[in-house]
Amino acid sequence: MAERTRFGPAGVPPMFRLLGASTFDTPRLLCEEGLDAFEYQAVRWGPKPQIKEADARRLGEEAKRNDVKLSMHGSYFINLSGKPEVVKASKQRIIACATGAEWMGAGVMVFHMGFYGMFEKDYALKCSITALKEIHSEMQSLGLKVKLGPETMGRKSQVGTLDEIIAINREVEGTQLVVDWGHLHALHHGAFKTVDDMRHIAEKIEQELGTQTLRNMHCHFSKIEFTSQGEKKHHPLDEEQFGPDFGMLSEVILDFGMHPTFICETPILDVDARKMKEILQQAQKQRQEQK
Repeated sequence: MAERTRFGPAGVPPMFRLLGASTFDTPRLLCEEGLDAFEYQAVRWGPKPQIKEADARRLGEEAKRNDVKLSMHGSYFINLSGKPEVVKASKQRIIACATGAEWMGAGVMVFHMGFYGMFEKDYALKCSITALKEIHSEMQSLGLKVKLGPETMGRKSQVGTLDEIIAINREVEGTQLVVDWGHLHALHHGAFKTVDDMRHIAEKIEQELGTQTLRNMHCHFSKIEFTSQGEKKHHPLDEEQFGPDFGMLSEVILDFGMHPTFICETPILDVDARKMKEILQQAQKQRQEQK
């Protein structure tokens, strides 16, 4: 697949379902809308894949036929810094999701790391890294090559600050950088007020993980409502009272020559994914006209 910024929804868009479309129809319908990414939602999976291998491979074939880049969002029921029995079950869920993602040909399996709970933040991160190294080792033994994508989180109780995700990417083989810009905005109570605020994030990633990691990262985006504890609710792009602003992020994408994959997590999945694509195209056009 050619390197370019890609856009698509987190899950099958509601309108597709109203039209009676199946998951297998989704890549074709997205392609017809001008979208080229799709994040399959495995958020309620247990310790075994909850899709037949033949169905997963069929979805992968449809995605490849329509030039749609697949990713997966793994189970919500994961905590890698909890009690031993919780960590064990979390590992099983991650392996199950990674197996399904491998069948589909997904590039990355995105997931949430869990909670600090009773632990100090440094200790919770250390436990999480140890668990992920064990998971990666098991994945290698099973022949699973899909990348693991621990995601930046939006609540103060969750493992997943940008620094923590960078540390994981540096220490654990087989991981992919996943930045949720809405989560970062909410975690820091409206962090992205200017283009420079977003540029600083890009500079930090490039400094810590390198230019290629920055340019190729996997991203989630939506407007986010937040409280003192962080993320509260996702909102459509048109609700201007909430941030962050994708227009500002478009400037950063162009400044750094990035070509990330953007998964839209607003309530109107494909509609706002198309708006994000249009915003970036308009920013590109304006720059060309200024030359």
